[in-house]
Amino acid sequence: MEAFKIIGGQPLKGEVKAAGAKNAITKMLVASLLSDKRCIFSNVPDISEVETTVNLCKEIGMEVAWDREAGTIEVVTKEIKSSYIPMHFSGANRIPILTMGALLGRTRENIIVPTVGGCKIGKRPVDFHIMALEALGATVEDRMIKKDRAYFAHAPDGLKGTRIKLPYPSVMATENAILAACRAKGKTVIENGAMEPEVIDLILFLQKLGAVIHVDVNRKIYIEEAKHFYEVEHSVITDRIEAASFGMAAISTKGRVFVKGAKQEHMITFLNKLRRINGGFSVKSDGIEFYHQGPLKGGLHLETDVHPGFLTDWQQPFVILLTQASGSSVVHETVYENRFGYIKTLKEMGADVELFTQCLGGRPCRFGAQNYEHSLIVKGPTPFVGKEIEVPDLRAGFAYVMAALLAPEPSTLTGLRYLDRGYENLETKLQSLGANIERVGIPATEEALISV
Repeated sequence: MEAFKIIGGQPLKGEVKAAGAKNAITKMLVASLLSDKRCIFSNVPDISEVETTVNLCKEIGMEVAWDREAGTIEVVTKEIKSSYIPMHFSGANRIPILTMGALLGRTRENIIVPTVGGCKIGKRPVDFHIMALEALGATVEDRMIKKDRAYFAHAPDGLKGTRIKLPYPSVMATENAILAACRAKGKTVIENGAMEPEVIDLILFLQKLGAVIHVDVNRKIYIEEAKHFYEVEHSVITDRIEAASFGMAAISTKGRVFVKGAKQEHMITFLNKLRRINGGFSVKSDGIEFYHQGPLKGGLHLETDVHPGFLTDWQQPFVILLTQASGSSVVHETVYENRFGYIKTLKEMGADVELFTQCLGGRPCRFGAQNYEHSLIVKGPTPFVGKEIEVPDLRAGFAYVMAALLAPEPSTLTGLRYLDRGYENLETKLQSLGANIERVGIPATEEALISV
């Protein structure tokens, strides 16, 4: 097992380049399965989530040439060799469910995919996915394969365009519906669709690929059947989550970091919240510089929401920022019901945070009457102390890294597989900014002690 050894107390200073967006490239790799044309992607992050997705697509028949150093992937799926996604991909990430939308219009065979995985931050029901695919003419069943659950999907009569209204603007349900609609006969309208930058990047890729697709007002997406497909070259958008993560780490440690590639238009809501707590930033032509410009001010009310609201993946490191701000602030999580599982460890490190089941926000949310601890009050500023930590999920993991960078005592973080899913060469980038962090192997005896 590997671990991060971190000794904090030093400001982060320098320049770092944000990688391509995990939540964009993984979806576009699956989307390329729609056609037999060659696709070349640039600005591809070298992270385990991409590697898992590549391995999954290879099972289907994709040929892949990945230059990790150059950040490019060239793919082509000349034929579908298998529409069965092996069960060992169950729990690896959430990507397998998207293969249903991509393959339904390309094969009449049963598409068999394992159940949804990813970080343990709350329920991720596939009801919206199934509703959308069935509206387009697919049959989807939940079955058992030996001791494992799997989804069986097929469209023996082909897919037909229709009108789909999603009950909630789920990102992946929107993407699944879009992929299926690209090969459905006629026209499809998706109402209440997700509008995240990563979804828009997927739409831009699909238009290059041959789809007739556009976005209208009120979260409506229009898709017509793709008659012809074309070879594509596409540069993946910058990861706005990684960019914000480094920005928050810089400000919390009282440093100054230029994040090359950070896009203002993808981070407007986040930047507004930074300004309200006196977090410094300056937008440049090729990125954003983040800096500590004085004491951070609390008194903030923050609610996560779908885009263009405050991204739920920014929430955990932002709570770390708020622990360093004077006064009390309120955070209301409306996207995932169990996203505050990391708070217990933060309190042990010194954070003054209290959780609530009530909606401490400007509006009630779907978790309000379900007894989930989905609101909190954080008070600051508070110092942190070092601790041995088991990382539970990707974004909580970066929050723990930030907390460790604030603690003058040593911290040990295990469970790095979660961080490796979404952050490219994290320790190397932090080292370049002056952080005292190293990746080390943990002997079995020490590993057992940490897990106790």
